Amino acid sequence: MPLVQVGDVRLQVAIAGHGAPLVLLHGFTGSAAQWAPQSAVFAEHFRTVAIDLLGHGGSDAPADPARYRLERCVADLAALLDALDVQRACWLGYSMGARVALAWALTYPERVDALVLEGVSPGIEDPEERRQRVVHDEALADEIEHDGVEAFVDAWMRQPLFASQARLEPDTLAAARAARCANRPVGLANSLRGMGTGAQQSLWSRLPGLTVPTLLAVGSEDAKFRAIAETMLRRVPGATIAIIPESGHAAHLENASAFNACVLGFLQGHRQDRARGRNEAATQSRNLRI
Repeated sequence: MPLVQVGDVRLQVAIAGHGAPLVLLHGFTGSAAQWAPQSAVFAEHFRTVAIDLLGHGGSDAPADPARYRLERCVADLAALLDALDVQRACWLGYSMGARVALAWALTYPERVDALVLEGVSPGIEDPEERRQRVVHDEALADEIEHDGVEAFVDAWMRQPLFASQARLEPDTLAAARAARCANRPVGLANSLRGMGTGAQQSLWSRLPGLTVPTLLAVGSEDAKFRAIAETMLRRVPGATIAIIPESGHAAHLENASAFNACVLGFLQGHRQDRARGRNEAATQSRNLRI
């Protein structure tokens, strides 16, 4: 996978397929490899652009936590897509990657055709809760640097949030763990410090200004993020929600077939709507010239 220079850092990108661009953003401790169950399917319909976010996968892992700030991540992605000559795209983000995709869509709505957010949080509204989360994330970052990535990943995956993954086949679980463990301590630790849910500014107040077609995808067993998605649904104009059955926080991994069908249905339906809109606009233009 190529490394693309973006200012003072390099980001690793995996590109497949042809057609309209679809940007894929992974979650914390993940990488572009996280999208393996989707890549082959989506690449039949889109030009997929799966990106290793800063500190993850093959992308650079700077020593300065401030380099990982959400606003800098969004700026990096703008420069990266410019380098790849991608002006507009559909976006699919999972968990941390969904927070990034949401921030991107709020910053560059003119560059978004459609937005799919899986297991997303717009951040923490309450200042004291944010402060406590920063302290918690700092402790986790110290743990990564002290104990190493493998010990941290095993502890991270024992959270109740990921309990539903116990149903996965052993080979699938092993492959997911290996991909997570391939990350570097400095990258994961500083990603938490710079772009954790506590570190980022809350995006809740900006949700009414999100005007792009948006799908909120969430696993049926992911109670915390189902509640968040249902609250977001009331604040984001025209958003829709999809509950993926028999899955928890990582619906794309736990029930890939249902997740893929849902996402493709949404994105292709949006493309058809856009095509009809263009045809109607062209017809009106022709009528005006008669």
